Amino acid sequence: MSLFFNPSKPEASLVRTSLLWTTRAAFGMALSASAMAQTALPGATRIDNREIRQEQRIDQGIASGQLNRRETARLDAGQNRIDRMENRALSDGSLSARERLNIERAQDRQSRQINRQKHDAQRR
Repeated sequence: MSLFFNPSKPEASLVRTSLLWTTRAAFGMALSASAMAQTALPGATRIDNREIRQEQRIDQGIASGQLNRRETARLDAGQNRIDRMENRALSDGSLSARERLNIERAQDRQSRQINRQKHDAQRR
């Protein structure tokens, strides 16, 4: 499937393209805000790297047609929830072992959800 213009389905290609770029723009803003709010904490860096990889998996699912709009919205909401957890945990300037563990568990659940949604029988 082409991510850009498809003469047989011009409106679907436009929706797909705009959805992908909107998702990327929102993620970029969230990531830059998150990066400005944090210092280079070892646990936070690992969490941020994993968050980036999970966003890339979602973007790849959009581009390949493995994720429909509803699935994408649900997965984005999960990513936003994890981002809020991280921001709350870092609000005091440190990341405790328990906070890091809770965030990593949420990321584990989100990773399983991404996998399930990408490999289910639903298509756009």
